[in-house]
Amino acid sequence: MDKQAVFAQVAHLEERIGELYGELGSLKQKIIELLEENSKLQIENEHLRNRMDRQSGKSGEITVSIGEGFDALARLYHEGFHVCNVHYGSLRTDGDCLFCLSFLRKS
Repeated sequence: MDKQAVFAQVAHLEERIGELYGELGSLKQKIIELLEENSKLQIENEHLRNRMDRQSGKSGEITVSIGEGFDALARLYHEGFHVCNVHYGSLRTDGDCLFCLSFLRKS
């Protein structure tokens, strides 16, 4: 094997290693995103379970009257969930939401 062929083979291996490194970085980023989403969903699930436990009576029935709608939305917002039509029901992770606050002020 001549020197040119060896050099070409090494250059090709270097290129493939770079591509694999890029793929590995992409997979690592995807794993991070999935772990963050999983964590958020676990927190949201726990909040929803706590909310349902508090609303459940001893008989297990959820008791919310129609007149309590606004209060229920305000409680949901203060528990960390969106009540606006843009992100309704999702967990608020970045502090206050202007859409939610605007909605709660109108009602």
